[in-house]
Amino acid sequence: MHTYSLEIDDCFAVRQAARHISQLYERHLSEADVTPTQFNILRALKDGASLTMVELANAMLLDRTTLVRALQPLLHNRLVANETSMPGIRRLQLVLTHEGRTRLEEATIHWRAAQDEFERKFGPSQAEFLRRELFRISRDVSKA
Repeated sequence: MHTYSLEIDDCFAVRQAARHISQLYERHLSEADVTPTQFNILRALKDGASLTMVELANAMLLDRTTLVRALQPLLHNRLVANETSMPGIRRLQLVLTHEGRTRLEEATIHWRAAQDEFERKFGPSQAEFLRRELFRISRDVSKA
């Protein structure tokens, strides 16, 4: 007879760690009135990128519903704008506004504080290794 232990459950371990790490970043980024997902949306649009909803969702590995939910406050607060790509074309492009750039600069200070706190608690080299492994896992699992 097999007994179930949370200690051997990979999914549970990853989700539990993700919750704790997310809470750390949420605490810091709330000072700039953005969530970690919203911060990453602003960063994705930072360098003058103009992305469709589908392109942004794919880049961030988010489903459309989660992306729309995160985008609504950014659009409402005019941090992100919808623009048409060309006259007569209905395809909307998401772009970062001037206000969005300003908020991103402020939020980056708080993100850096979260990053520094995590690396202090976990160790810089361990954090770098974890980040590489998690991105590798994301790439490998998405191929399956």
